[in-house]
Amino acid sequence: MKKNKFFALIFSGRLPLAFCLIAAFAAASFSQSMYFPPAGDWARRAPEQVKMDAARLKEAIDFAVASEAKAPRDLELAHYQTFGREPFGEAVGAFKSRGAATGIILRNGYIVAEWGAPERVDMTFSVTKSFVSTVVGLALDRKLIKNLNDRAADYSAPVAVYNPNQKYDNADAFGKAKMLDLFDTEHNRNITWDSLLRQTSDWEGTLWNKPDWADRPDRDANNWLNRKRNNPGAVYEYNDVRVNLLALAALNVWRKPLPQVLKENLMDEIGASSSWRWLGYENSWIVLDGQIVQSVSGGGHWGGGMFISATDLARFGLLSLNRGKWNKKQILSEEFFKQATTPTPAQPTYGFMNYFLNTDKKLYPNAPAAAFAHVGNGTNIIYIDPENNLVAVVRWIENAQINEFIGKLNASLK
Repeated sequence: MKKNKFFALIFSGRLPLAFCLIAAFAAASFSQSMYFPPAGDWARRAPEQVKMDAARLKEAIDFAVASEAKAPRDLELAHYQTFGREPFGEAVGAFKSRGAATGIILRNGYIVAEWGAPERVDMTFSVTKSFVSTVVGLALDRKLIKNLNDRAADYSAPVAVYNPNQKYDNADAFGKAKMLDLFDTEHNRNITWDSLLRQTSDWEGTLWNKPDWADRPDRDANNWLNRKRNNPGAVYEYNDVRVNLLALAALNVWRKPLPQVLKENLMDEIGASSSWRWLGYENSWIVLDGQIVQSVSGGGHWGGGMFISATDLARFGLLSLNRGKWNKKQILSEEFFKQATTPTPAQPTYGFMNYFLNTDKKLYPNAPAAAFAHVGNGTNIIYIDPENNLVAVVRWIENAQINEFIGKLNASLK
């Protein structure tokens, strides 16, 4: 009997009182059955101990290994074969050659299976966007942002870009803006935090020498500079320039480097290692409160982003499975996770960046509708299945094979 139906019978009055008391005790025990690994350690369970079929689980893992991404492991080369061919597509951040196909399977918080090199630090591309959302969520929880429907412009300040060669008495620069004003157009002033998180802001402008239109540009070049502007919230467009804008806006709110915010308020809390690094671009440095600070990127589109191990990604996945709660401590509020996993009207299979939702089972037909994932190029995926207390970190798998992998993984559940 599924636990939700079982609990419904308890509260319906159709079970004897003594049985209800026993069931209530079992329910309390169940709520405490999730395991949270301490820093530097992680308990393991054999598949049979967590009601999984070992042979079928091996089939799923073998499939993931056999479905390794075909793109070069040299990720700088892979960039210039793809995004590097876009207008202004030159790399401005670090790249790192990746390792082999890698993954971790968790059930009830325990490690059930690993393959590849789980401790290896690699780029994670757009899974970085989920960490951008996280630092915004932390700001919301601490009332640095009062409401995600507020205009981001109301929290903005002029940004002083760090340029050691800057001369303010240069006649060629006379009359030109010396600072960045992120929301200085009539269109941009109406953009909300929510629309930035959902990639529906349609922000216009150039940041770190990357114009918004140059990221995944329209096939019709006539639209590059003359596109129609859409009201915030109306149209979904996956765009890394706007993600980087959100990271810079969050940096303005926190007034400290976002990697430091993430480390102190979340990664240390969940026992993450000290090996992860969150990087920006060669030109994304600003002067903030007298300090030179790098504004980090929200992915590896032009290099940079989060460099992290599969093991640390699994900890973040376990936190996501438990909707921001780690052991008995709420690290990120339940309200934030509720909003993050609410479908975006303009794109129902997307919540906040980078929460990909399985709304109506359209994204992954083999997964439960309640499942969701943090996804990045590569493909890097943290798959989360709340119905089955399941987390799967899968790195360097062909994107088209993810649904079949999930089907094989589910087949291993008893």
